[in-house]
Amino acid sequence: MEEDQDVVAAWEALRQHWLIPTTGNKPSRYLFYNFLRMTLVPIFRFLLRMRIRGEHHIPRKGPVILAANHLSHVDPIMVILSSRRTTHYLAKDGHFAKWWTRFVMKSTGQIETQRESGGLDALSSAADVLDQGRALGIFPEGTRSKRTDAPFLLPGKTGVARLAASYPNSVVVPIALLGTREMMEPQKHKLPRLHRPVKFQSGEGVTWYQWLIDVNGGNQSATSLKQLADKEEHEIRSELATLYRKFTDQLMGSIQALGAP
Repeated sequence: MEEDQDVVAAWEALRQHWLIPTTGNKPSRYLFYNFLRMTLVPIFRFLLRMRIRGEHHIPRKGPVILAANHLSHVDPIMVILSSRRTTHYLAKDGHFAKWWTRFVMKSTGQIETQRESGGLDALSSAADVLDQGRALGIFPEGTRSKRTDAPFLLPGKTGVARLAASYPNSVVVPIALLGTREMMEPQKHKLPRLHRPVKFQSGEGVTWYQWLIDVNGGNQSATSLKQLADKEEHEIRSELATLYRKFTDQLMGSIQALGAP
């Protein structure tokens, strides 16, 4: 779907209100990560009881946000194994404390974030990935669900929408992970039970521009965006927050519709 250039121009006019800047860090080639993907991923995909559906929805090139539900510590690994993209996740600085865990995290392209630095710095680190045309893995819930009874899916946080809006040509792909908690339940299983079946189901992706002009999405036009730009700053931020919330809620609805428990 080709973007309406008038809408693109009108959205760009609001740039100062929605842009998440990058950190300015230069990209790494992640050679070891690519080597692991080429060698170990096919082996694990063969050995594990994985059912992968909808992977054709994930673009092979260009910026993409892989948005999945979060039930277990193995969730990022399952996305990496299933997506066929070099996928980068933000990880807490504690995972980089020891030399061997730091080596694993760095060599697999994971991005260190400082817990005391706040949410904006984390979003800027995520923006680096999209700005470089890479795949960003994200859990819109913001944390692993600790619910003990279904439905386990938590309400989504709007960080995923803010990233999509800041890099509006990025494709946001909803993903449902099923069975990962049974494979490795936090506080219960010290090691993943690799014999347990896991299902990866991805749906059709959408860019922010596509969603913005869809009557069932943002329902915006070039005219309405120009009118928004003429409002007071607090009004602009309020209306953008409403769009972010709607995008996030619809994304979570898509993840649920794919079968997320």
